[in-house]
Amino acid sequence: MSTERFDTVIVGGGQAGLATGYFLGKKGRSYVALDAHERIGDAWRKRWDSLRLFTPAHFSRLPGMRIPGAKNWDFVTKDAMADYLESYATRFGIPVRTGHRVDRVSREGERFVVTAGDRRFEADNVVIAAGGYNLPNLPPFAGDLDPGIVQIHSGAYRSPSQLRPGRVLVVGAGNSGAEIAFEVIQTHETTLAGKVPGQIPFPHGSLPFRFGFRVLRFAGHRVITRGWPVGRKMAAKMLAKADPLIRRRVKDLDRAGIVRVGRVAGVENGMPVLEDGRVVEVENVIWCTGFGYDFSWIDLPVFGEDGVPVHDRGVVATEPGLYFVGLIFQHSFSSEALPNRGRDARYIAERIAAGRSTARSSEKVPA
Repeated sequence: MSTERFDTVIVGGGQAGLATGYFLGKKGRSYVALDAHERIGDAWRKRWDSLRLFTPAHFSRLPGMRIPGAKNWDFVTKDAMADYLESYATRFGIPVRTGHRVDRVSREGERFVVTAGDRRFEADNVVIAAGGYNLPNLPPFAGDLDPGIVQIHSGAYRSPSQLRPGRVLVVGAGNSGAEIAFEVIQTHETTLAGKVPGQIPFPHGSLPFRFGFRVLRFAGHRVITRGWPVGRKMAAKMLAKADPLIRRRVKDLDRAGIVRVGRVAGVENGMPVLEDGRVVEVENVIWCTGFGYDFSWIDLPVFGEDGVPVHDRGVVATEPGLYFVGLIFQHSFSSEALPNRGRDARYIAERIAAGRSTARSSEKVPA
């Protein structure tokens, strides 16, 4: 096995990884980005077919490049966003190697070692930009459902064509659940289970929305940060609750004919049962129950008891040279969202450039 050496290895070729690469390139650093997907942007392409961004195009772009063909307040499709990311990497010469699923990050002496299948990379710095919420959450009783019921997690849902004829139960009334239920009701009788976590106070895309979005974006980017006690307090409260509905409103769901019920509590005779004891007879279940952290492939002692990395603005003090980008509330409430506009990535690139490691060109080292 040959080894390639770089000043920095970025794990992840999505928006966080590309923004980090953009700023490292500006600093003249030697780096490579590794991405598990076959194409840049596939993380977006593989989401459900009708998905559009919730944030306007002007606030969803990466540093240095607008989204082609989109007006400031357009909500672009997920495929348009995927193509934009691919074009972004091409325009700025960001070296993303696709099809490289990283299976281990460790340290040997003074260098980090990143392995992806039969590929080995050594680096002075590693930036984890692969996100953390990528492990589908399923309730422990999901396996008790009748085997004839089609079960799909929202991460694998694409369109109603994946479903059997008959009633659909969408579990989870957050944004993904509301969006998917609104689509599925066009072809199937649909029940949406769970408590709606509220909704934004103005119609999505309206003139009041434009004003309100600017206010919320400023607050989430500048006020609700780890640097302010009030920001940390507000963030703790906001993170404890699901995001309010953004595009779909409760009246939209009701008008569409979606039946809304309480939380699913278990399974009875192979069918979902609600907290009030009612059994829901269905042929399909779509779990819109979110994702959990999975950093099991990072073989370094950098995690707290909750499995979350211990860091300061993405900098891991206990492992010099290890960084994170794109974590939830990494620095501000906007950290994991597109409206962060690469601020966290710029901060990490500046820390790397100011570090003791020296930039060097990629080189092959015999096995």
